[in-house]
Amino acid sequence: MDITTQKPAAPPAPGPSAPADGSAARGVTRPGDRIFLGLSRGSGIFVLVLMAAIAAFLTYRATLALSKDEANFFTSFEWNPSGVPPEFGIAVLAFGTVVSSVIAMVIAVPVAVAIALFITHYAPRRLGGPIGYVIDLLAAVPSIVYGLWGALVLVPHLDGLYGWLDDYLGWTGILEWNDGAPRSLFTVGILLAVMILPIITNVSREVFRQVPRMHEEAALALGATRWEVIRMSVLPFGRSGVISASMLGLGRALGETMAVAMVLSPSFTINASLLDPGGGTFAQNIASKFNEATEMGRDALIASGLVLFVITLLVNGAARLIIARRKEYSGANA
Repeated sequence: MDITTQKPAAPPAPGPSAPADGSAARGVTRPGDRIFLGLSRGSGIFVLVLMAAIAAFLTYRATLALSKDEANFFTSFEWNPSGVPPEFGIAVLAFGTVVSSVIAMVIAVPVAVAIALFITHYAPRRLGGPIGYVIDLLAAVPSIVYGLWGALVLVPHLDGLYGWLDDYLGWTGILEWNDGAPRSLFTVGILLAVMILPIITNVSREVFRQVPRMHEEAALALGATRWEVIRMSVLPFGRSGVISASMLGLGRALGETMAVAMVLSPSFTINASLLDPGGGTFAQNIASKFNEATEMGRDALIASGLVLFVITLLVNGAARLIIARRKEYSGANA
């Protein structure tokens, strides 16, 4: 009778025992990991506390000003916080900030995306490298330098553009030019577009470089042209990144101060035409009036800064919602 012998199972290899607190499941097993986790968590909490402190300070000082304001803060065109009684409102500032930023985005986003696509998919390496380097340098130029360029170079050379817009689009009323100095919201929008162009270009360029090569090769194998590859593979993949880049540029456009102050002729009026001089923005008004303002005037400026703070938070929140709804286009899900 055959007897089949079975070898006893080998004992499991010795290894480090898992901690009872479940830290191994979370990937934190070493002291360095625990320290890094604590520092990261503390940094995140610190940012939230800092934002809450800023909001509390702005709200407190704004409440002091609004309690003494005799005008409607949201609809009044008057800005006289030192008067008796004080009257001030943000209608002109809100209009100028939003309009100039929208003009900047309309000009900058298509140009920035086109430059990013040219560098990553059209230009040869020896040409794309220097162009990308120049774009990086433009992102590091201080705002005051852009302001000097806008005041000394851009403004004196806009008469031709304003005349052309008046000849062909003046009938709309929005782009009607009355031969005034080209220190208007439209000029501010052009200057802001130049300023945010490097930011949007750099982020979009890096996003387009992350497109999986297999996606592009598959489209080419199906007979797609280069533009069809970009339209079907590159742009859908980088859509959330372009939105993020645009929101970064919009954030700078909303809060730009010195460059706008050097180009715009401020006035508390809302003109029907974007080419007429006048208008104002939150940041420009704060920069130009803060030093000479009284205690009441500074509280009023802080109240306008609170509105700009809220607008910026809303813009960033909207961007997050848009990106969250388009997760299928993110690189993490490719």
